[in-house]
Amino acid sequence: IAAREILLRKSPLIPGAWLFVMCVSMPLAFSAFYEMIEWWSAVALGQGAEAFLGTQGDQWDTQWDMFLCMVGAISALLLLSRIHTSQVNRLAPPTGPEESLPLSRAG
Repeated sequence: IAAREILLRKSPLIPGAWLFVMCVSMPLAFSAFYEMIEWWSAVALGQGAEAFLGTQGDQWDTQWDMFLCMVGAISALLLLSRIHTSQVNRLAPPTGPEESLPLSRAG
């Protein structure tokens, strides 16, 4: 929802499919970056990599982490987008066409 807020206020995106895709992509990018930091740390540590990563023997741990990040992002957007839109509209009602947020559709 934080990514949605930033994109609505600072980009030309309006609620819809592209906003949804971007709001899911941002947490996935952070998740991928974190997984890369874990991997780089494991390479630097050498033998202690398994203990550092904490995979508990699951070779798909990285993929599971990223998949669950995506599920969480999609769930949050589906459950909270309409509430977010109504709160933004209630907090700062448009004062003119140059300051209004295009929040007529949920997304």
